[in-house]
Amino acid sequence: MPLQNRVSPAGDIIATPHRGLLMGNRGGAFHLPNRTLGSRRWASRQWIACVLAFKDRHRPAMMQPNRYTELFFLDEATALAAGHRPCFECRRRDAEQFAMLWAHARNWPAPARAPEMDLVLQAERVGRHGQKVIFMAQLDALPVGTFIRLPNAPKATSYLVQTDRLLAWSPAGYASATPLNRRRQVEVLTPRSIVAVLSAGYRPMLHPSAAQS
Repeated sequence: MPLQNRVSPAGDIIATPHRGLLMGNRGGAFHLPNRTLGSRRWASRQWIACVLAFKDRHRPAMMQPNRYTELFFLDEATALAAGHRPCFECRRRDAEQFAMLWAHARNWPAPARAPEMDLVLQAERVGRHGQKVIFMAQLDALPVGTFIRLPNAPKATSYLVQTDRLLAWSPAGYASATPLNRRRQVEVLTPRSIVAVLSAGYRPMLHPSAAQS
């Protein structure tokens, strides 16, 4: 039975045998002793996305007692949509570029620090009642790498914005490309500040199926 530890672009944590290209956490442990989830969905506002392997570190099992709750993402665009930023330890180069572009989007003189970004992101990804924060925008205002929902489509369907098309997300990868109607109003899943970083030039790592769809 797969553990409930895979994150969707909407930030939901689901159970699936597909593990994806990145792992991460939400600031600590929030799983129960039996390795299931209760009502909590984060331990702190330090939501990060990490590489799968780093310095030969290895754990015999996921969701161990008193250890952080491991989460998995199809790719980096998915992690960003859910509100996770690059990890400064295992993904130093990506994290530094992300922080630099975060500052560039705000005309700051120096790269952003992790606590500054985490404070802003927490308000942009989680509402007062724990719901996913979304906002409306026109497609032509959104950069490549953003995740959106179409107003008249099923709520469970998320789309990745590409240069000339939308790609439907699934736990196994991307499929069913949809033509881009740039004047269409859409629901944006990726937090506003991360959309700004994407607009400033950050290019997230994508699952190989994005190029095949």
